[in-house]
Amino acid sequence: MGIREDVYYEGGPHIGDLIFNIFLGFTVICLPLTVGAIARAIWLRYRITSRRISVTGGWMGRDRSDIIYSEIRQVVTVPRGLGIWGDMVLILTDGSRLELRAMPNFRNVADYINDKIGTTSRSASAQ
Repeated sequence: MGIREDVYYEGGPHIGDLIFNIFLGFTVICLPLTVGAIARAIWLRYRITSRRISVTGGWMGRDRSDIIYSEIRQVVTVPRGLGIWGDMVLILTDGSRLELRAMPNFRNVADYINDKIGTTSRSASAQ
């Protein structure tokens, strides 16, 4: 019998990121941003549970990263889309980073992760 794992958030990036970047795509200069937003909307998925954070992404969703909370040293957030969604960077104890782009409800998710890593004083924000 395994330990229960409660899901806090499961889904993809915020739809506003896709809509905003599609509007930017009408200018040729911002076309790469639009392609990136479309790829994120199709293949990027987040799963945040009581035990771990899983990010599935990459070309056709073939890459997966699983991080347990004890590996996280700091959470950095940057609001996007008038603060409706935001980007998060999880800085790990070995110095590597895991990006969560266009995270819906990112402030509550950052608070949840900070609670799981044991202290809210480890959170930094560029708000």
